[in-house]
Amino acid sequence: MLSEDKVSHLSHLILNEVKRNPAVQIRSDEERVLKEIKRVLAAELTQEEEIDRKVRARLGSYSRGIVEGSGEWDVLYRKIFEEETRKHVR
Repeated sequence: MLSEDKVSHLSHLILNEVKRNPAVQIRSDEERVLKEIKRVLAAELTQEEEIDRKVRARLGSYSRGIVEGSGEWDVLYRKIFEEETRKHVR
């Protein structure tokens, strides 16, 4: 999980890039927009952590005991993570 400071920093970077885009016009208070950016980032990070827990639990349930950090574990982790991510697409 990212710290509050890192989320805040990323939010400010995103807001600055949005403001620099001539095709975008912010019609709300910038603090309100910044708060929404932070909320979305936090929600995405929470979802990613939940997916990570599911993937690790699934890998841990395998009867042959796949060692974390091994090549096989990495490949299976990525594959299962992508499957779980597809299930959560909004």
